[in-house]
This record gives sequence, structure tokens and C-alpha cells, in this order.
Amino acid sequence: MTTDWASHAVWWHVYPLGFLGAEKSAVPATTPRLPGLEPWLDYLVGLGANGLMLGPVFASGTHGYDTHDHFAIDSRLGTEDDLVDLAEACHSRGIRLQLDGVFNHVGRGFPAFTDVVEKGAGSPYASWFHLDFDRPGPDGFGYRSFEGHEALVTLNHANPDVADHVSRVMSYWCERGVDSWRLDAAYAVPAEFWAGVLPNVRAEHPDVWVTGEMIHGDYARYVEASGIDSITQYELWKAIWSSLNDRNLFELAHTLKRHAALLPTFLPQTFVGNHDVTRIASQLDDDRHIALALAVLFALPGVPSVYYGDERGWRGVKEHRVGGDDTIRPAYPADPAGLEPSGEGLYDLHRQLIGVRRRNPWLNSASPLEPDVLSNEVLALRLTDSGHSAALVLNVGDSAAPVHLPVTGAEVVAGSGTIRRAEDGSVQLSADPHSFVLLA
Repeated sequence: MTTDWASHAVWWHVYPLGFLGAEKSAVPATTPRLPGLEPWLDYLVGLGANGLMLGPVFASGTHGYDTHDHFAIDSRLGTEDDLVDLAEACHSRGIRLQLDGVFNHVGRGFPAFTDVVEKGAGSPYASWFHLDFDRPGPDGFGYRSFEGHEALVTLNHANPDVADHVSRVMSYWCERGVDSWRLDAAYAVPAEFWAGVLPNVRAEHPDVWVTGEMIHGDYARYVEASGIDSITQYELWKAIWSSLNDRNLFELAHTLKRHAALLPTFLPQTFVGNHDVTRIASQLDDDRHIALALAVLFALPGVPSVYYGDERGWRGVKEHRVGGDDTIRPAYPADPAGLEPSGEGLYDLHRQLIGVRRRNPWLNSASPLEPDVLSNEVLALRLTDSGHSAALVLNVGDSAAPVHLPVTGAEVVAGSGTIRRAEDGSVQLSADPHSFVLLA
């Protein structure tokens, strides 16, 4: 049930606490930092994007995913007025604004939980959480935490008061200019919870687009049961970098079939980088394959996002330790003039590929067919829809790859390769080593 505008969205994904150089832990009100995003909005548009996807902005104790107050902006970032101003600045440029909704769990400083700490089982908020007063814990009792992190207290999603709270939060910020929500850790929240919450939000904000963070599970079934619009396509993300590193394009071809099977139900949110994973430039063993990963991202149906810094080839490795996210969530300069010119080439490739997508909007409803060519090192895939066609060829081998494509009238619109026409008008393509070719 993707809204029309979201079908053609390309997001620039920013983790604001890192991007704006905020302190690692909550502090009293400081100089507002959210206005520092405005100098980057024209850069976003220049990239070809039309959406700003923000990581956590609500009051929290540390990294933003330990929320203390869903109705207040983190003091390290600014005020509610600063967010409203940012939304207005986005909309004046045709940019949609997405917020990160952390509704599976809260921080231990969340007022409902601090009331439980003070009053115990007698707190009116005791039913908001999964508590065990016979078990030890950091606050004198046990509680269900998110994936073993005691600083993150899981909410009781069977409680109608919790559902009402989340509905009010989402509507509150939609009224202030927010167009979209990412539901953090949606895979840990019962689908029925969202089926109860979202109709209340959409009654007043029918165009809101909601995507859920799904790392595993039955994507299509969760979308149908929950009523959300989309999910984060982690399966495709993994297949892209893994198949390129292993020179095993059979893995990618298999995942493309599974990706195509999702399209009748929803349009997945696609990516090759985000705030939780090693950057694509560090993840890939061969820098030449960054371009191939991007070609897959922007040629396939989906709602793609670009994680800030990836468009310039920034590197960073996710480590599973305290502070292990720091290298993938760094500060950006005050404005685009502060960026190193060494990233211009990759930035231009993003612009080129997004431009192809803009000129061929039918790609978002295209059907990926069985590959015309498939080997460990070469994949040729056709995309078609209502009389339109395109072809994507990947070559991860050390030699040029000859490829015959049963399409006519196609021209190379991006990538590196040469073509000639057969007598029947079909394309005889030579794809350069470690390169892609996109024809339309």
C-alpha cells in the first residue's frame, strides 16, 4: 500500500547525533545542532535524492535508541522548533522528512519506567513493561530488555496504553511536518501491534509512509499482517556484497528471485549501507565493485537510500563492542565545501545512476526476469514493464565478458562496455572486467 510519492523516493540517510558531532551522552541544552542540516539540503537534491531519512532525534541517554521522551528533541540536537524549521526547509525543496521511531524499547530514563523504579508493582505504568520483581536487575528487579542490553527496556506491546502512546507520538510529529517513519527493530514487535496503531495515525495523515526494520523473518507476511508499507531489505544487502566478494553471482541471482516475489505485496526499502553495518567501501574486497553494488541498488525496484558518506566512498567497520559504531557514524563538515574532492567521482556516479532512475520511473514497477546470462562471474538481467525494458550486466571477472542480450533499441546509459547490433537488432555486448553496464 505504498503511497505514490514513496514509490519514487530516494533517501539520503543521516545519523544526526554523529553527523552533527554531538556529545556521546545526554547533556543540558547546548547550541542547537539541527539547523546544521539545512546547508546540506541542496547537496541532497544535487545528489538526486528527494528524502531526508534521520536517525534518532528524540531525547535519550546516549546513542538515541534509549529514548527518554518521545515528545522532546534531544538537547544535543536542539528543540522542537528546530525540527519544525527543518521540516519546512525540506518541504520548500520538495524533500520528504523521515524520523526513526524507536518503539520496541525505551531507555531506563523513560518516565514511565522511572515511576516503576520508584513505586514498584504499585506503579500505574508497571503494565507497560515485562517485569519480574522476583528476579534481580540493575534497578532491583528483572525486566525484559532488548537483545540483552539492560539499558534498553522492552515495552509491553499487548498493553493498549502503549499502543495509544505510540499513536500519539507518531501523529504529534506528523502534525509538525514529518512525512515518514522508520520503525526500529520492527522484527521484535508483534505485527498485530502496528495493525492497531497505524489506522489511528493514517486517519489524520493518510500519506504517511512507514517502513519497518526487518533483518530476518517472512517479510511479505509481516507487511500484510502489520499494515506497514515496507521493510528494510537486508537479504538483498547481504547478497550484493557477499556475491561480489565471493565472485558468486548465483547467490545474487537467487536473491533477486526472492526480491521479485516481494513486489506484488510491497516495495522494499533497499540499501547498501546504513548506520548499523560496515560501510560498503570497507565491506567489499575490491574497490572496483562499489560501482556494481550501486548499479544493482539503483536499477532494481525498491525505495533506495544512500547512507551519508557512502556517496563519497567513506570507510568504516562496524565492531561489536562499546563504541563499535563510532567509525560508521562520524561527523560531517559544516557544509559541503568542507568535503574532500577525492569523493567527487563516486558522488558523480550516484548522480548518474539516480538520474537514470529518474528518467525511467517505470523501473520501480519492473519485473526482474530470469537472467539471460548467469555464471559465477557474469550476470545479465532484464527488467521490463508495460513496453519498457532495460538490462543490467555485471562482470566480476578479470577479462571482458561477451554477452548476447535479446533486446532491441537499447543504449548504454551507465557503466563500461561496448555494444554492436546483430542482424536481428539484438545487442552483442562486451562488458569490461570488474564493471557493470546498464542499458535502457
